[in-house]
Amino acid sequence: MALILEIVTPEARVYSDTVDSVVIPTVEGEVGVLAGHIPLLTQVDHGELRVTKGSSTELLAIGGGFAQISGDKVSILAEHAITEEKMDENAIEAAMKRAQDTIKETAHLDPDQAEHLQELIRFAGTQLAIKRRRR
Repeated sequence: MALILEIVTPEARVYSDTVDSVVIPTVEGEVGVLAGHIPLLTQVDHGELRVTKGSSTELLAIGGGFAQISGDKVSILAEHAITEEKMDENAIEAAMKRAQDTIKETAHLDPDQAEHLQELIRFAGTQLAIKRRRR
C-alpha cells in the first residue's frame, strides 16, 4: 500500500509524492508512518524528516508546524521545509552567521525577534547536518 505525503509551507508546496514511509520529528519524539496508520494530529519539531520510497531515502529539513495523519495520507503544514537537493551549504552558513551576529550585536532584541532568529539558526543547523552527512 502507498502513502501520500504532502508538505506545505506558507511560501510553497515543498513536497508531494507517493512514498513507502515517512519519519517525522515531533515535539514528543520521532513518529514513523506507514500506510494505514491510525489518525493522528501532532506538532512537528525542528529536525530531519526521512522519506523512504523504494530503496532510496530522501532527507528534508523541517522546522515547526503540524502533521495530520489519516489512513494513507500525511499532510504537513510547516513553518520551514526544504528538500536536500535545494540546500546550498554556503548560503546556509552565511544565513546562520548573519542570524548569530544579529543576536550578538543587538542588545535589546524584541523577544519575538530573538525567538525567530533562534528558530532560523536551528533550521540552518539541521540543513548543515544533512548536507555534511551525505558527503
